[in-house]
Amino acid sequence: MRTTKPSKQRKALFQAPDHRRHKLFAAPLSSNLRGTHGVKTFPVRSGDTVRIMRGDHEGFEGKITRVDPAKYRVYMEGLTREKVDGTTIFLPIHPSKVMITNLNLDDKWRKEILERKKGARKKVKAEEKPERKTTKEVVAIEEEAIAEKAPIEEKAPEKKPKRERKKAAKKPAVEVKEKEAEEAPKKEKTKAKKTRTKRKTVKKTEGGT
Repeated sequence: MRTTKPSKQRKALFQAPDHRRHKLFAAPLSSNLRGTHGVKTFPVRSGDTVRIMRGDHEGFEGKITRVDPAKYRVYMEGLTREKVDGTTIFLPIHPSKVMITNLNLDDKWRKEILERKKGARKKVKAEEKPERKTTKEVVAIEEEAIAEKAPIEEKAPEKKPKRERKKAAKKPAVEVKEKEAEEAPKKEKTKAKKTRTKRKTVKKTEGGT
């Protein structure tokens, strides 16, 4: 987990293990080496020839004599200064300020690392996405897609002619009158309501008789 706190960043840098310090010593390769080995950066080692790319000693080129992984510094041949007491010392340079112009390939393990990196880089190039299309090409493709998806104009369904209803034949007036005459007496005959019969009350005589 990366942190933004400066004190923690400095602690992680100066207490880093060797395998992480080795990666921090990486420097860019020159255009010639990049073409032959197919690698952009590689860790600096004693015996490599490097050129200083920025700082007070920009443009100075020489061979690395010593590497100090504890302080993240490299020392080059011919890059020295005199102290007050007259003694000469090598000037320390950070590896990020140099560019490798010649690699020391005496170590067979270093050759194998370069070959492995070169193979991995080729695989990445093969798996790279195709080139991005220009805006004109993108617009043309979008217009084609819209034209394909455009709905086809549907024809309005033809209206079917309405069927004419057959008119019922009118019955003669004589038959209608006869039917009305037959139905009239039936309506008149209604059920007569039954009236409740009043109970006869017998008057009681005096003496219970």
